[in-house]
Amino acid sequence: MSPLNSYFLQGSPSEQRLIQDLINEQLKMYGQDVLYMPRRIIGENTVIKEVTASKFDDSFRIEAYLMNFDGFSGNGDLLTKFGVRSNDEINLVISKERYDDFISPLLKLWPEDERKVAYRPQEGDLIWFPLDESLFEIKYVEGKKPFYQLNNLYVYELRCERFEYEDEIIDVPEVDATGIEINESIKDLGNVYAIQMVGTAATTAVATVGFATTNPNSKSVQYIDLINDGFGYTFAPTVSISTAPTGGQTATAVAIMTSRSTNQKLAIDKILITNPGFGYTLPPTVTISGGGGGAGGIATAIINTGVLGIVGLSSGGVGYTTTPQVTIQRVFIPTSVGVSSNINNAQAEAVVNSNGQVVSVRYSNAGAGYTFTPTISFTDPTATTFGDYDYNEVVTGSRTGTTGYVRDWDATNRILKVAIVDGVFARGEAIVGVAASYKVSTVQTNEFQDLYAENIEIEEAADLIVDFSQKNPFGEY
Repeated sequence: MSPLNSYFLQGSPSEQRLIQDLINEQLKMYGQDVLYMPRRIIGENTVIKEVTASKFDDSFRIEAYLMNFDGFSGNGDLLTKFGVRSNDEINLVISKERYDDFISPLLKLWPEDERKVAYRPQEGDLIWFPLDESLFEIKYVEGKKPFYQLNNLYVYELRCERFEYEDEIIDVPEVDATGIEINESIKDLGNVYAIQMVGTAATTAVATVGFATTNPNSKSVQYIDLINDGFGYTFAPTVSISTAPTGGQTATAVAIMTSRSTNQKLAIDKILITNPGFGYTLPPTVTISGGGGGAGGIATAIINTGVLGIVGLSSGGVGYTTTPQVTIQRVFIPTSVGVSSNINNAQAEAVVNSNGQVVSVRYSNAGAGYTFTPTISFTDPTATTFGDYDYNEVVTGSRTGTTGYVRDWDATNRILKVAIVDGVFARGEAIVGVAASYKVSTVQTNEFQDLYAENIEIEEAADLIVDFSQKNPFGEY
């Protein structure tokens, strides 16, 4: 016979259920509304399993009881040689059942390599504490306190320290119980670059064009006639044009692809001329090869005199969000010549880069019979502004390839703040986002910012009190 009180079952499911319900009710009555932010692993050292990059892009509201009753625990604010450092700590108690029912199932849906533990709170996760408008990092999870009351465990005690930001990505579009937007409150923490951008109005591209050759008897490739578009390509095949005779210049062209079937394989849509060449007496041979397993592409070259040459860009313009139309001055040939004017007039297409600039012009028809230098023009940019950067989007330097995450964009003053910068942005290069592109005017040297490390301010204040640059104020030696 058990020595325990026979009137109690000492851990039956109904008794445990009662205890859990009472705890849940107490937490809802006396707890605080906090946000639980699990750490998503996006980079890990394969040898020592150290997390090298992490992201916080989700949050869960949960009630938590604040164990601290007379202020923050820990060592308080310490003055060190690196500045003032906060060592504030808090202890929070959350319901095990609430975590198991409302947070754990969602974390189990994450890929296994992005989450170490899903069935309990994890050290390294964050807690947004709205009363102090600050983030705390979980340093230790105590899951056995109280220790097996009625043979079960009911709560987690989270021992937390104030979060010290490094290179974590935090993107939680959430407002806490006090109406504070979390992203807005932490956007200036960590290593942040403040970049002054140049904002000028959009401009239209400018170009000139002449003849492929000044020899009136020399022929160039006017256009390439696609006989068979081929099949099964996974990327654009190489278009080769046979070598021009001695003294001439070999023409070049590129294939433009399209998908005409449900199997996602590509076919050749058209072939555009990048250089008409010159010096041909007979039509050159066009060879289509490569393309990732595709085959069947067949084309022939048509040559003529009075063909236009490579388009020279004086300015690529600024602010193109769509490809502009290219207009080349038309040439009209009398019908007695026997050649249709539609064939002889040049037609071209522009190529726009991610910075919204025209970088090249390619011919679908380089024209024929031109006896004068035609004008070439582009439609105006569709946008008069460069657009806006979005919080936490990745932006890239067009020249250096440097990347960074957007923390803040002040469109009025053209100041872009970026963090987690991989490289060095160069003055004059464009920083390109999904919908924005501005050029760099100046880059402020990155400075680690947090709410407490004010070593620069301390040093400046100390210099006003004691000046060590002239002599020792405490003696002559």
